[in-house]
This record gives sequence, structure tokens and C-alpha cells, in this order.
Amino acid sequence: MTDLATAAGAPTEENAIVDGTDATGSAESAGGDGAGDRPVEWAPAEDAPKKKRHIGRWIGIGLGVIALGLGAASTILIAPGTAIAGVQVGGMTAGAAAEAVSNHLNGMQVTLTGEGGGKQVTGSDLGVRVDATKLADKAFAERPMWNITSWMAAPISAPLTLDDRAADHALRAQVPTVYQDATDATVSFTGAGYTATPAKNGSGIDLKALTAAISDAAEKGRSTLSFRAEPAAVSPAISDKDAAATVGELNTLLSTVGFYVGTERTVPIDAATASKWLTVAPEDGKLTIRADQAAIQKSVDALPALVNRAPVNATSIVDSSGSVLDDVTPGVAGRQLGDVSGAAAAFAAQLAEGKGSFALPVKDTPFASTTLLRKIDVNLSTETLTVTENGNVVDSWLISSGRGDFATHTGSFTVNWKLDSQNMGNTDLTKAPFYYQPDVKWVMYFNGDEALHGVYWHDNWGTPMSHGCVGMPEWRAEWLFDWSPQGTEVNVHY
Repeated sequence: MTDLATAAGAPTEENAIVDGTDATGSAESAGGDGAGDRPVEWAPAEDAPKKKRHIGRWIGIGLGVIALGLGAASTILIAPGTAIAGVQVGGMTAGAAAEAVSNHLNGMQVTLTGEGGGKQVTGSDLGVRVDATKLADKAFAERPMWNITSWMAAPISAPLTLDDRAADHALRAQVPTVYQDATDATVSFTGAGYTATPAKNGSGIDLKALTAAISDAAEKGRSTLSFRAEPAAVSPAISDKDAAATVGELNTLLSTVGFYVGTERTVPIDAATASKWLTVAPEDGKLTIRADQAAIQKSVDALPALVNRAPVNATSIVDSSGSVLDDVTPGVAGRQLGDVSGAAAAFAAQLAEGKGSFALPVKDTPFASTTLLRKIDVNLSTETLTVTENGNVVDSWLISSGRGDFATHTGSFTVNWKLDSQNMGNTDLTKAPFYYQPDVKWVMYFNGDEALHGVYWHDNWGTPMSHGCVGMPEWRAEWLFDWSPQGTEVNVHY
């Protein structure tokens, strides 16, 4: 029978000493120096210390690591419940989301019903386009995982487009009976100018309707859809309106095309020549104007002979004060063409933009000016008229001046006004001045009613014959009329 001490866990003789130490921790209690005569008193045994198992600590650490990982992930992942174009991208990085969206759209299957007969094309065949990267970046920016309020938000709309060329190629291959090419409007030169040939509509599958159907299916998370393939009107890339605008631009260009010095169209280019420089062709759905640099160069090579000129010196008739009475020869500056080595290329570029006037580099050469002081001298003593220019006698001839009481007045005068022809006197010879002379030529009044003029009714030159006028042969009067501008000085004397 086990005693109470043993039952209570007290040490026995066999287990009381552990490594030479008693339960009290003293070696002397086991013997030595008479200690063995003392009865042994056993203290109540303590429970052996148990090994501590830190399971909670390890669980805490694990949850902490997981929490840290989730926290870090929440900074790079899109919030749960986010959909782009029908694709669930929650828990994805922006890059992975972009790829998932692109793959979904490219892999969509479109079954063509009606004339399509059930044939299929994919989103990739149709060139489905969406800026998946931009949309994914937007989703992450607006709906990061760490922002719980952004979870399970409304789907993000993805505006889709189709590559017109890719879609047209793929659909024509599957449903050729639906397609009839549209005819673009064209522009051509007819001799008098440019004219347009009207466009014609074609037929084909309505790409806008197809795009809308694919978008609707994608937003609903579907990867397949059916679309009825039937003819729809297809407008030409270049319409009648486009062609009319180009015709207007070209015909305006023809009216101004040429090489200019200032505002002067010094070397005009005729319409036929300009039309050989220009080509009008469709390019990326538009009519484009191009100019032939080599053809333009031929005209550039001819410019020196057409532009260069010597100056024309000015000649003016003046009075004694220097005031100009008439410009006999207006002065014209000379000009010398500058460097035109790049003119053909530059003009070609201008013409392509619809600009027909090309400014030439020109250096002006100044002109000289000459003045002529012209005078008419009437000598009543010798009945002669003498004309001088800058003090030099130009010519002299006999005249008939006023006689008797009608003698021509002396003094310094100027030509006041001039008439090619005039009837002089009065048809009623009973009234002053009691004479009538019709159709008197080359009349130049210088003093009241006294004038220099031609005489056809006598040839008694050198003798006073008139009522105060200075008469002379008509051919002399005509020369003097042309030689003397209004304001020419007239000196009458004895």
C-alpha cells in the first residue's frame, strides 16, 4: 500500500537524491557529522515545472505576417468587385488587369447571322481597341484594395473601337456578298480650271452597330455574341463636299499662282502650266495636293531673264521754282534677282498648302533723276517764238501776234489751260469780237483771252495779224502743245 507521502509525490529513498542533492537542496542532510541521527523530515513535494508551449505566440506571429502581407498587397492590388469591360479585375495588379481585359476582348467570338451564315470572327480579327492600360491604372487609382469603401463598386465602362481596315478585311472575307465599294469624289483639271466628279455610296456591314453590340456583350461579361450581317449604306471616304472644297482651293490658287516681287505678280504662271505642277490624290481618306519640284525648277531657271532689269531714270519738267509740272519719264528702280537655289522646293511646299504666291528675293537698284526747265519766249519785235530747255535753245520760228489796238500784251505769264480744239469769236459777226474762226487747234491760254494756237487761215508769218493771240502753223502749235505742260512759263516782250 502506497503511503500518503508517496502518493502525494514525496520523494522516496530511491528518488530523494537527485545529482547528490536532497529535496531541500543540501548534501549534509543525507549524512555526515552525526546528521544521520536526526529523523528525516520530508517537505511537501512541488509539482515539477512544466515546459511552456507558446502556441499562441506562433499563431500571433503568423497572423501578423499575413496581415503585413495583405497590407502590402492592398497597396498594389485593385479592390474586389471591380469590373472593366465585363472582366472581374479585383485582386489584380494594374498590369494583370490590363492584360486580362485585352485578352477577353481579343478572344470574343462574333457569330455572323443573316448573310453571314453563322460564320465567326474574333475581337482580334476585328481589331478591337481599348486603352486597357489606362483603364486599369484608373481602376487602381480610384479603387485600391486598401480602400474598403471602393469595394464592390459599379463596373468601369470601357469605350471600344474597331480598326476599320482590319474589320473591313475580316468581314469581307466572311461575308463578301454584303460589300460593294463606295466611289470617292475626285478632282481633275479640265483646261479652264478644276472640277469635281461626284461620289457614290457603297454597302457593307455597319461597323458602328457592330462596335456597339460588342461593347454591350463585353459589359455584360459575355465572350460570345451574334450579329446580323446585312448590307448597310457606306459613305465614301471623300465626299462631294470634300471635293468641292478642294476645287475651290485649287481654282483660287490658279488665279494667284506666280512669282512675286512685293505685291507685283512679276512672273505669272498660267493655269495649264500650274496644273502640270500639281497632282490631287486621295491620301488617308482626304484629297491631298502635291507639287512637282522638278517641274517648278524649269520656271525657276527662267526667272533671271524675267525679273532682272536696269533702272529707268526719271525725267521731270519743272518751273523756275523747282516745282514739278510733269513727269516726262517716271523713274523705275532696277532690280537684281537674289539666291533662288531653294525656290523650287519651297514653292512646292507652299503649293501643297494652297498658297500660290511665291515671294522672290530681289535687290533694288536706284534710278537717277533729271529735271527740265522749259520756257517759251515770244519776241514781238522780231515776231519770233523761241523755246528753251535748261537755258538751251531747242527751236525757234516766226509767228503772227496781235496787231494795232489788239497788240499782244507783254509780261511774264504761264500756260493756264489747254484745249485740243476750240471755236473762237462769234457766229454773229455784227457783234464783238466781230469775227468767227471755227475749229482752232492746239490752244494754250496764257493771259486772259490771249493764247498760243495754230492758224490755218493764213500763212503771213512774221507779221502781226491777230486779235491778241500768238498764231503759228498748226504743226508747230501741235508740237508746242505736247512739249509744254500746264504751268510752263511764257515771257512776252519787245
